[in-house]
Amino acid sequence: MTQAHVPQQAQPTAESPGGLPPVHPALSEATRLMAAGAYLDEEYRDAVIDELYVHEERIVAPSLGFDAARVLAHALRARNLEIAWSLGILVLWVLGVVVTHYAFLVILVPCLLLGAARLIRGTARPASWYRTVPAFMLRWWARLMLALFVIAVVVSLFGGYSSSSHNYSSDYGSYGSGSGSGFGDSYGNPGPVPQVLGGPAALVGSGAIDLANQGFSPGLAWGILACFAVLALCVGVQRAQFARIMAGELSPEGFKDFAADPAQATTNGRFHRLAAMIRAEQHARLAVYRAHAPFRGAGDAFDPWSVSIQLRPRKSLGDQAPARVGNAEILRMVEPLIARLRVPAPTAVAQGADVRDRLRQLEMTEYVFLPADGLPSRAHAPYRDGDFEEHRAAALEEGGEARRHFLRIRVGGWEEHLVTTVFVRVHTQGGMLVLELAPHVLPPLREDFFRADRAAHDFRCRNPLGKAAWALLRTPASALRCLVVLGRAAGSTWHRLTGGFGQALPDGPARSVRELAAAPGTSLFQAMDYQRYVKSIEDRVTSGVRNVLYEAGYDTGQFEQKIVNVAQGGVMIENARGAISVGDNNIVKNEG
Repeated sequence: MTQAHVPQQAQPTAESPGGLPPVHPALSEATRLMAAGAYLDEEYRDAVIDELYVHEERIVAPSLGFDAARVLAHALRARNLEIAWSLGILVLWVLGVVVTHYAFLVILVPCLLLGAARLIRGTARPASWYRTVPAFMLRWWARLMLALFVIAVVVSLFGGYSSSSHNYSSDYGSYGSGSGSGFGDSYGNPGPVPQVLGGPAALVGSGAIDLANQGFSPGLAWGILACFAVLALCVGVQRAQFARIMAGELSPEGFKDFAADPAQATTNGRFHRLAAMIRAEQHARLAVYRAHAPFRGAGDAFDPWSVSIQLRPRKSLGDQAPARVGNAEILRMVEPLIARLRVPAPTAVAQGADVRDRLRQLEMTEYVFLPADGLPSRAHAPYRDGDFEEHRAAALEEGGEARRHFLRIRVGGWEEHLVTTVFVRVHTQGGMLVLELAPHVLPPLREDFFRADRAAHDFRCRNPLGKAAWALLRTPASALRCLVVLGRAAGSTWHRLTGGFGQALPDGPARSVRELAAAPGTSLFQAMDYQRYVKSIEDRVTSGVRNVLYEAGYDTGQFEQKIVNVAQGGVMIENARGAISVGDNNIVKNEG
């Protein structure tokens, strides 16, 4: 295996002696499983391609703990493989219809119905009743027709065929004419091509029942079985290819070799151009956002809060005026306190234990938010160090509405599956101090992404009979699935070619590919972890602000009181008139 070579991009470092160097985003476990998800879920894959590849005017959302460019590379590769397999399988379906002289249409229609039932049912768990009921009825109707067809084939193979009974010209005038030999004679020679004038319902309804009673010619029955077996073989080989990918370049060890990743070896010039832009944007200290979603990519907000106090000098100072404090001075005092969270417990250090607490990989950086409106092009986004420093210096002491400065503290837990980010903003103006904290939690990846290795391993461990059964169960729905894959690819290509996105005005991210891959919730262990991270960071931030105010000569009583009430989830009431009730199921009356 060659030496891993990953692209250079902005990456915070742990400077505290107790800290640990963070894992490079391109090699993280979250990146690997998101890349695997592109092979598992075509909807997710197409969403990644649409956001990062089709809409090239959109600046990428911050990629917390992963590399969006590498995920895009695998999404494009997965789509190319899927298109190739879909074209091949559809060609086999068409050849099966031609080789069996249209008798394969009897099985094609219920197979399409099975695929339609899957589309109607959707991927939601659980699905709504108006999706579940029609999908259930359609699925079982298609299964009944397939069962009748299987009975007809079995009867034909085991001597139930009678050439005298196959006069489709007299029984079903729409099926054929001339010799009236239907789908074939007793020697296996094909008869005339049936004319389906009665529509699919007549063919797969009464026609399937009649076939169950009379059967095919033995030669035609063997031909139908052979065509279906070839289709099932292709479906199984396609799954085997996914299993090989998961055991090779997407295995935990193989994924570390960035240079050997076949998804990066593409000659697609558009991909390489966009990948360079993504890598310049996704881990920068500046976010260009849409006005309605400034924290896109950070996950779900978790109890954001703010406090504001009037700066009053301590009475013990007498006539001495307190020192003037600014936002920069407060942040400089807060940062060392937060950095100490990386240091493990003294007892663990003394014992030489390998402390795995994710707070040791805590990342802290100054962060600036800028609106996308007003930029002439995506290339003009101020991601260069000089441009960032200019915006950082200007935003640090201002209370602007669109451009805002934060201290961003990030903890990537559970191998970057659970990302906790706390945005801290301090603003002093007019004798007031405002402290804002906006914690965000990015939930872990979806369970099917998380279990991609297990799914591939389970398929590889099956014996030939188990693999054949797996493929046979999924072959009937393969026709419609291939049509959907090709339709999605054609629509995406058409949208890209005709949308004019290369010359469009720059825009902020519409979606985050990490948020699209997130599970709906967290486990109890994970919830306990991110709550601990948030509470620890909040305590250090408030302690640092209090120390700055006290050392500058300001009274901290009001600040301490508000922090105790607000930060701990309580409600502080400064001026109360009327009745107040605390607790549940209370009745409050004002008799005055």
